[in-house]
Amino acid sequence: MKYYSLNKQAPNVPFKEAVINGIAPDKGLYFPETISQLPTAFFENIETFTELEIAFRAIHQFVAADIPDTTLEAILKKVLDFNFPVVPIDEHTAALELFHGPTMAFKDVGARFMAQCLGYFSKGQHSEVTVLVATSGDTGGAVANGFLGVDGVKVVILYPKGKVSDIQERQLTTLGQNITALRVDGTFDDCQRMVKTAFLDQELLKKMKLTSANSINVARWLPQMFYFLFAFKQVQRQEKEVVFSVPSGNFGNICAGMVAQRLGMPVNHFIAATNRNDTVPRYMREKQYVAKPSIATISNAMDVGDPSNFVRIRHLYEDNFDQLANHLSSYAFTDVKTKEALQHLYTEKKYVADPHGAVGYLGLKKFRETHPETYGIFLETAHPVKFLDVVEETIAKKLPVPPQIQIVMDKEKRFQDIATYDHLKQFLLER
Repeated sequence: MKYYSLNKQAPNVPFKEAVINGIAPDKGLYFPETISQLPTAFFENIETFTELEIAFRAIHQFVAADIPDTTLEAILKKVLDFNFPVVPIDEHTAALELFHGPTMAFKDVGARFMAQCLGYFSKGQHSEVTVLVATSGDTGGAVANGFLGVDGVKVVILYPKGKVSDIQERQLTTLGQNITALRVDGTFDDCQRMVKTAFLDQELLKKMKLTSANSINVARWLPQMFYFLFAFKQVQRQEKEVVFSVPSGNFGNICAGMVAQRLGMPVNHFIAATNRNDTVPRYMREKQYVAKPSIATISNAMDVGDPSNFVRIRHLYEDNFDQLANHLSSYAFTDVKTKEALQHLYTEKKYVADPHGAVGYLGLKKFRETHPETYGIFLETAHPVKFLDVVEETIAKKLPVPPQIQIVMDKEKRFQDIATYDHLKQFLLER
């Protein structure tokens, strides 16, 4: 298996090189040459497989040329050591909880998988790799935790000043060791732009090896398909058609779900639910992709005005809008609607959601207005305590703080302030 750039002006590379490069030399995202379906019998009998067996079967074709089977099994055991429960909300709705990992966010899976892969690739190497990552919220904490102490790897995390929650900031600024946090005077889009610029800066690249741990990196992106498969295993006996509603920011998560679909998972439709950053909902209405500056919302991890992974989704459907529309619906919701959903889920359904999960729930409700026959699963992508102020104020309930969060609450935040790409470059060159 090799990976090619979606800009198609760069050489095809193996998985290892795609992971280490992060982004192709022609600025394109890497994409696998082929996606081969798994046998129908695999999905018919998916209940008989463990999560580790499902993950191994799903990822094997994408990494087998560079990672031996025994090593892959060991990596997956380290990555998937927590649960992914599907929690019933009512007779036709459920929440897929993805916050039972070490940083209580869905990005734990991809960040840990990528960290383990890079750790394996760096064994015996004398050169050091610097992981450069932009975060709008949960990516930073998951990457920091996943890469903490990994030999041969240093991590630099850029996050927008004043636009992540206090707990999110603590998770990426309090670990130390090989993790450095840079607080950017700007938006997530500014952070992401700086990271992409660094990957194309030849002066910088001559002096250091850079890679990204954002979902543009294939090792961060592809493992996210695991939990769609885990969820399908739990609900596959449903008589209704299953649909997934995914709170979407950079669109890597929902794109990974669509890869699971390409593997043969019998789920026909996905809902991309966004906050006021409605670039994709507008595209699905107007058939024109027009990026715009990101807007700050209470579901901050989705505050992305130009989602990087949407190009992968369009590529999956050969840039055929009608084909894409058969498999994807997308809706945007305001903070007011998000708070109403948080309140409704708590008072009517006895379920405490986070703002991102609430957006996913709203997307599912909107879709079911015209598709009432479906069984909908919305993704709860982070623990509600990570957005403590918003959730507690909205539902008027004090939330207990889990141990994973308590351990960072009294630690000192350590970060450096930057405002421009030149500041970032100077920092990297002086390290």
